[in-house]
Amino acid sequence: MRRIDLTSLDIPQLADFTQLTDVALRRKLEPEGGLYLAESPKVIERALAAGHTPRAVLLQEQWIPTIEPLLAEYPETPVYVGSSEQLENLTGFRMHRGALASIHRPALPDPAELLRDARTVVILEDIVDHTNVGAAFRAAAGLGADAVFVTEQCADPLYRRSVRVSMGTVLQVPWTRLPGWRESQALFHEHGFTIAALALDEHAVSLRDFARNRPERVAIALGTEGDGLSSHALMAADQTVIIPMLHGVDSLNVAAASAVALYALTEELS
Repeated sequence: MRRIDLTSLDIPQLADFTQLTDVALRRKLEPEGGLYLAESPKVIERALAAGHTPRAVLLQEQWIPTIEPLLAEYPETPVYVGSSEQLENLTGFRMHRGALASIHRPALPDPAELLRDARTVVILEDIVDHTNVGAAFRAAAGLGADAVFVTEQCADPLYRRSVRVSMGTVLQVPWTRLPGWRESQALFHEHGFTIAALALDEHAVSLRDFARNRPERVAIALGTEGDGLSSHALMAADQTVIIPMLHGVDSLNVAAASAVALYALTEELS
């Protein structure tokens, strides 16, 4: 392992890890720079297991025995080792999980490639909260979705908080970005998918009924936290579906709704 003990925080090689509390800088650094940040040994392990290549690692001394075996195939990757105080001063937050890695982003697959052998997929339209994106991916992984598709305006699944909330499952579930709805609708239909929109609509069928008679291939679409799915998404959908609610509650958080919908749909396949 190429260990480098931190004697100074003012070196250019640490640029991947600086100013992480600045949202604008993070957005500039990660998507445009072709990197994402994996926080915690477990998430780093999942990133490497997915075939992603590490660029640099930042960690506390006590995590070396855990991280060193993971980097056996990457002996040239610099591993910067420092105290908790040094790491907090560098990143701007306390690293409770002790390790942070900058990882090269893999190229996103073609949507048609992910649809070819899939039966149940999730579409996240314009969801801006990284926590909800990460939680939706965790539900997708745990409940058996074959892939996740995100629109151009959706929050970045490889944003550090999304990766952390998902427990690294954004690195396990195949995903990619979609083109506009007109092209996407044709793509899903070409591969035999029924697009089911979770929406408060007077023509919606209950999730229970839809799942009981589920089509062979289903794409569940979920919208933004406030306004739900756009009019373009609803026009592209073949069916609107609703989760029946009680006590005057009209809907669930989008991540919770994704979990409920996936459980119902994948249960019918078991």
